[in-house]
Amino acid sequence: MTTEKRNIFITEKDMERLEPMVAGAGNHPNIRRLREELERAVIVPSAEIPADVVTMNSRVVFRELETGEETEATLVYPSQADVNQRRISILAPVGAALLGLSAGDEIQWPLPSGKKRTYKIISILYQPEAAGNYDL
Repeated sequence: MTTEKRNIFITEKDMERLEPMVAGAGNHPNIRRLREELERAVIVPSAEIPADVVTMNSRVVFRELETGEETEATLVYPSQADVNQRRISILAPVGAALLGLSAGDEIQWPLPSGKKRTYKIISILYQPEAAGNYDL
């Protein structure tokens, strides 16, 4: 299911942290798109977020549909990003695309090169809120 036609969900805590960060992140096309995603998101208390939704610090498996490549990665804030540890920044195109999606969702996201990639969430391996960790 492509998310362009449905809501995405973001925790109150993630929104509190992301809004000021994105507001000061400039006007790069990816940042603008992330702002749009945040504006359309349904905000829910951390304790009420469904366990199959990608939140900050979630570890997920996703597939790039154009190549078929599957990747396992953790969605993190920029200061915690480390490609060698498969920690993807929320400000990276793929990171911004994943936030708020549920297992099975697909989203088409533009890359800085002008190409578009379609990502599909295969599974959520770890979500902090589902594990009772509301302050990561």
